[in-house]
Amino acid sequence: MDPNDRPPALVADNPSTISSDELPPERQHQQSSSPPSTAADAPHTTPSNSPRTETDPDLAASDFPYGDGDGDGEGDEEEEDSSELVREGQNNLVEGDSSETLPDAQIQTTSEPDRIAHGPIRRKRRRRKRFFTELNGSTSLSQHSRHRIGDPAKEVDTEALIAISVGFPVDSLTEEEIEANVVDVIGGPEQSNYIIVRNHILARWRSNASSWLTFEQALDAIRSEHKSLVQSAYGFLLRHGYINFGVAPSIREAKLRSFDGVNRANVVVIGAGLAGLVAARQLIFLGFKVVVLEGRARPGGRVKTRRMAGDGVVAAADLGGSVLTGINGNPFGVLARQLGLPLHKVRDICPLYLPSGRAVNKEIDSKVEASFNKLLDRVCNLRQSMIEEVKSVDVSLGTALEAFRRVYGVAEDPQEHMLLDWHLANLEYANASLMSNLSLAYWDQDDPYEMGGDHCFIPGGNERFVRELASNLPIFYERNVESVRYGTDGALVYAAGQEFHGDMVLCTVPLGVLKKGIIEFVPELPKRKLGAIERLGFGLLNKVAMLFTYNFWGADIDTFGHLAEDSSMRGEFFLFYSYHSVSGGPLLIALVAGEAAIKFEMMSPVESINKVLDVLRGIFKPKGIVVPDPVQAVCTRWGKDHFTYGSYSYVAVGSSGDDYDILSESVGDGRVFFAGEATNKQYPATMHGAFLSGMREAANILRVARRRSISPQPLQ
Repeated sequence: MDPNDRPPALVADNPSTISSDELPPERQHQQSSSPPSTAADAPHTTPSNSPRTETDPDLAASDFPYGDGDGDGEGDEEEEDSSELVREGQNNLVEGDSSETLPDAQIQTTSEPDRIAHGPIRRKRRRRKRFFTELNGSTSLSQHSRHRIGDPAKEVDTEALIAISVGFPVDSLTEEEIEANVVDVIGGPEQSNYIIVRNHILARWRSNASSWLTFEQALDAIRSEHKSLVQSAYGFLLRHGYINFGVAPSIREAKLRSFDGVNRANVVVIGAGLAGLVAARQLIFLGFKVVVLEGRARPGGRVKTRRMAGDGVVAAADLGGSVLTGINGNPFGVLARQLGLPLHKVRDICPLYLPSGRAVNKEIDSKVEASFNKLLDRVCNLRQSMIEEVKSVDVSLGTALEAFRRVYGVAEDPQEHMLLDWHLANLEYANASLMSNLSLAYWDQDDPYEMGGDHCFIPGGNERFVRELASNLPIFYERNVESVRYGTDGALVYAAGQEFHGDMVLCTVPLGVLKKGIIEFVPELPKRKLGAIERLGFGLLNKVAMLFTYNFWGADIDTFGHLAEDSSMRGEFFLFYSYHSVSGGPLLIALVAGEAAIKFEMMSPVESINKVLDVLRGIFKPKGIVVPDPVQAVCTRWGKDHFTYGSYSYVAVGSSGDDYDILSESVGDGRVFFAGEATNKQYPATMHGAFLSGMREAANILRVARRRSISPQPLQ
């Protein structure tokens, strides 16, 4: 296998796992922006020659200091930008040069330089297909500059390219824009001109995302006769959180007050994960009175950074959502830039090792990967015919792949079969579920929307984002929500013996909680929504984080993989992430996916750590490298966590991307709204998907409130 073709394919970007013991809530607000270094939450260690296990009874996860004893794609053709004709004709709206467009964040890398992609795009984790061109984050882009991308006969306007990276279509309006009535007539010259103006405003703010872009500044470079289009585009982008969002001081200050001076309704936000935090901040800016109810003693939900320490080494371990998957257009790229965080690109080298510890033969590796990709191609052709001819039939991706593997005699050699299993484990990791659970027809329905650009680590962990987003918000911790009662005059939320009244409620709890029916809705949720909750999958991924006294695996790689002899356990420690370059210390994280992730939660932490060390020593001992015992280790237990009951969503057999949309629908005539990664059809199972869903629902709540013209009432 060509080492350049794998790792972003191996990146764990999804909100994935959960930690052992929770941090005290005050840490989330008191820590500085430097990597976590407070000793307050370091585990107490007792001198002993045997491992000691500390388990939080609420989370059923564990961390312990280890003792002295032994343990051991394809892309669509580019379209001509619809604004091209307008720019070349008499309706050239923009005057003068716009500000230089800068990258979302500085990326540190020791491998390839940032670039505009030419030719075929490398396959990522799920063999995703790219439907738009990647933007080179380090190139200066002026308003009138053009870059030739892919086919040299076609030119893409750079402002349009920025808009595409954020998720806007090239030559049409989004559903949000249509609902917001941004133009009087859909289609025609007004729409084309609006798109040019919208793209210009978006690109101008992204060129200096740490400053507030005023309406006057947005209007400055646009011809005066198009002021109404600027008002429409600026207002839409502002209300929907596409510009002027984040945690930069000037933006934070402006967000603390109503953008139009109007005091609106009361909103109760359930959940202080990314979706809830983002929505709460935006709702306050939109003039709402907000209270956030969180069952944990900390914010962040499935984003959890744990400080690990011992024997003079310290590291910050992301035990939940960890990797920014595609930096172009990603809102977390903007936040990183505002915070001055240099991101670390996940490098493309990922050596694989056999159960014996020997490195996998490169020729065999390349052969099996090619066969694996061909199998997926044939399965895709099959499902296309199946969808067209028998619309109501769906089978599992795993069943189809195994059938094709047998028909074509793929990977019949034992080593080749282990390699194929490794790729299947990678798919199970990407989807947090077994291959037998994934819908053949729709398992990768979100591929066309994937964020472009590099996959990156954030120095010090993603808690740095959480801390900033939670700052100064009215969050009530340890408030387990029991019921939501809603009607024509508002909603009542009952949590931990208290009653909270709101004109509207935003529910951001994970799909796993909705599946368990932990929260009672009165009246009951519509059958349409209950059906989507039942059909969509909510899977499991676990991690083992290990802090060592030194880096024995090398500083030149970020990932390496391990093959398993037992197909049913192919996901057990199949992939290792090195966080040494960004965590502050020699930290290694092993992933547990598929069936192995389920069995992992039944094992004791000591047994789990011993198995991981056996794998590591099997790889490095033949090289003459000593693998020491970790000074501290953490085993996650997301499936047993009663605030999540799993890791992230996937399209199960019998489900489709439409179920994400159904789950996002409000109920009770605009009384109860829903956000979270499982409500985002375009970006499910990602941190940025949760972020964008929070912005989406804040805008929806504003739209309903304006329609209803509710008078504010005090929160109780």
